[in-house]
Amino acid sequence: MLKEKIQQLAKQYADEFIGIRHHLHAHPELSYKEFETSKLVQQRLTALGIPFEIMATTGVVGLIKGKNPEKRIIALRADMDALPITEENDVPYKSQNPGVMHACGHDVHTTCLLGAAKILNELKDEWEGTVKLIFQPGEEKNPGGASLMIKDGVLENPVPQKIFALHVHPGMEAGQVSFRGGMIMASADEIYITIKGKGGHAASPHLTADTILIASHLVVSLQQIVSRNNNPFNPSVLSITSFNGGSTTNVIPSEVKLMGTFRAMNEEWRFKAHELIKEQTLTLTRMMGAEADITIDVGYPFVLNDETLHKEAWQKATAYMGEEKVAETELRMGAEDFAYYSHQLPACFFRLGAGNKEKGINSGVHTPTFNIDENAIEIGMGMMAWLAAAE
Repeated sequence: MLKEKIQQLAKQYADEFIGIRHHLHAHPELSYKEFETSKLVQQRLTALGIPFEIMATTGVVGLIKGKNPEKRIIALRADMDALPITEENDVPYKSQNPGVMHACGHDVHTTCLLGAAKILNELKDEWEGTVKLIFQPGEEKNPGGASLMIKDGVLENPVPQKIFALHVHPGMEAGQVSFRGGMIMASADEIYITIKGKGGHAASPHLTADTILIASHLVVSLQQIVSRNNNPFNPSVLSITSFNGGSTTNVIPSEVKLMGTFRAMNEEWRFKAHELIKEQTLTLTRMMGAEADITIDVGYPFVLNDETLHKEAWQKATAYMGEEKVAETELRMGAEDFAYYSHQLPACFFRLGAGNKEKGINSGVHTPTFNIDENAIEIGMGMMAWLAAAE
């Protein structure tokens, strides 16, 4: 049976692809600079005889044709970029690029898709349709590599009917996967505010427009936008994460800069909130004698898992792994540029268990000690292949 063959090949090739993950982890590259990672992907696809093309500078898109290749087109996606974090793990494959680390598991995602490609290619006489392999840059940074790949035509020639992607989940034990239908991750927008006023001596605040005080009021005031304007059953978060102004004890600065993020799971509320944030910022600062410049950099939309595809994927996962190994994913206010694909065609974004509490592997993503139980790679590559090949 196809399932058993995929499982057998995933087990057989697991060590090979763990080695690939080690190489990728040791050589991380930041968003839109994934040149060596892209070369490795191209080399692996070339070795397998899988044709590919380049998109969005470092993105790679391969095609594997099974029997009756026009019957159905399935896309599988992995992201390739790393984060500007200094790794603190003491492992042989520790990052060799100072200040850059695969702290979100994109090395695992790329590895799993390469592994799935090898399995699918080897079994291409045993499944029907075409599988489009999408290795994309820049998931961690606006405007999002997914949006650039879509602009370059990744969802055309041929047009996929559905798309799958996985993401490591260190809070779930390796050997498990989780799914959720509907909205599963939030939109993410970046907020940049500059407050400008008359600075002066701290001993004479009456002669100044105290930008520190104004900014402090604004930080507190902005929190009321979500708490008093949004339906409490509609998930949303506004966080000011940076407050910069002043350089000494006796001077009120003429400028203070704030930065933050706004998250939502409803597009109507999202853009209404943008207007409220701008209005409150401009009104409050003007009332207190200063001026403000505000920019809201619109980022990724929310991630939407197609309900029908979600049920299909859940059934396939339980058939592949057993019901006890498949769980429901929690809602998250984090963001993912896979959202762009999910607003274009039926999509399923699922979680791959990667933790191991007994081994002390439980650090969260985006931390300098993030790592995975590498038994997850066998599961990830096999599951990706199975979701694409099974009917």
